[in-house]
Amino acid sequence: MQIPTELTAQIDEAISHYPVSKRSASLPLLHLFQEHFGYISEEAILWIAEKLELQPIAILELVTFYPMFRRTPPGKHHIRVCKTLSCALAGAEQLKADLCKATGIPCDGHGGCHGGTPGHGDPVAVSPDGKFSIESVECLASCGTGPVLMINDDFYEAVSAEEIPNLLSQYK
Repeated sequence: MQIPTELTAQIDEAISHYPVSKRSASLPLLHLFQEHFGYISEEAILWIAEKLELQPIAILELVTFYPMFRRTPPGKHHIRVCKTLSCALAGAEQLKADLCKATGIPCDGHGGCHGGTPGHGDPVAVSPDGKFSIESVECLASCGTGPVLMINDDFYEAVSAEEIPNLLSQYK
């Protein structure tokens, strides 16, 4: 695996914050890898484990436990739809279904779209053209203005189905 010099420097700096146990740097390294590569590959799991002198299962269990880690590449523009109670009551499930339809992501019509391996550890569904991916996430911290979503790092509140075409057109 080819690790850029800049990423290597960030990794070494992160590990330096944990002089007692390098294992404690596992989550920061996973975040750095996902930020750089977009997801956590099998190769990345092995590389991080070796760097931290751990068995690969110690890293894999983190990747499969925490839903914020992706094991497959997301689309060029990644959509996160809040699924917690206030957004769910405001129509987040239907909003996600409408987003799936608008992006060409296969969906069951009720917000149930899945990535390559439905279930834990691979929550991302990607459009056939690779332009968009979507996943349900826990609270995006705007409970009074649901449903809310993020596209890449852009935040949108009180999104309606009517806004979807205009919203997505900004990312094509």
